[in-house]
Amino acid sequence: MTNWIISANSQMYDHTSSFEHYSFIDWRQGNVNFAVGDIVFIYSTRPTSMIQYKCLVEKIDLYYPNIRDDKEYWKDEEEYQKSINGKFMRLKLIDQIYNQKLSLENLKENGLSAAPQGPVKVKPNLLEYINSNFSDNFQTEIFPEMLDGETIEFEGIKKQILVNKYERSSIARKKCIEFHGLSCKVCGLKFSEKYGVIGNEFIHIHHLTPIHKIGKEYKVDYKNDLIPVCPNCHSMLHRKVNGNEPTIDELKKMINENYIA
Repeated sequence: MTNWIISANSQMYDHTSSFEHYSFIDWRQGNVNFAVGDIVFIYSTRPTSMIQYKCLVEKIDLYYPNIRDDKEYWKDEEEYQKSINGKFMRLKLIDQIYNQKLSLENLKENGLSAAPQGPVKVKPNLLEYINSNFSDNFQTEIFPEMLDGETIEFEGIKKQILVNKYERSSIARKKCIEFHGLSCKVCGLKFSEKYGVIGNEFIHIHHLTPIHKIGKEYKVDYKNDLIPVCPNCHSMLHRKVNGNEPTIDELKKMINENYIA
């Protein structure tokens, strides 16, 4: 098994949505000797400039039309038409993260010579660094209503973490913030304005579709399904009134009706 780094341009193709919706991408293989079972880390080019995806090479030597049609994820139809030529490999998503420790600057300090232009074999010391930091680096606030049943260890104590995986995904979180901003969509609170530097980048992400209605075939849409909210409003959105959780608009109305100047 060989470990590789390849590069991806998010300005041309929406890798996040493509992986979220299908869990794999049929990727241009070129003339590189990839093998089934290899691990591929995908480096997102500027402005992100960091490794974000870890994949398994599931199939090799695929040709159009025996590949998944992913036209909807290309941002330029001309580039899409170019993309369907040549040989492909199937990259099955193992994990995806947004972690500054895997930025180009940190990767170069740990063995990467330069931003990858083509496929690069990962040397042992760099591989150890990547694997040790392939974890999410955002807050892990827990809301009991988001039952997912995963057991995670915190500070040496194992406990059941009741968090839905889509709200826990750091890339979905980042994409949601890029689209919606960092202000609470219920009360308008922006932590950096209220608390200064300590509040930078802090916000919760709420899932607009009730968790119990999400099935195995659910396809996350970070623009329409995820929304930034403050912890207080997030808690209220998961409390029930007459057996139902309030919507964003309903909670706004409650705040307005109970506001005391």
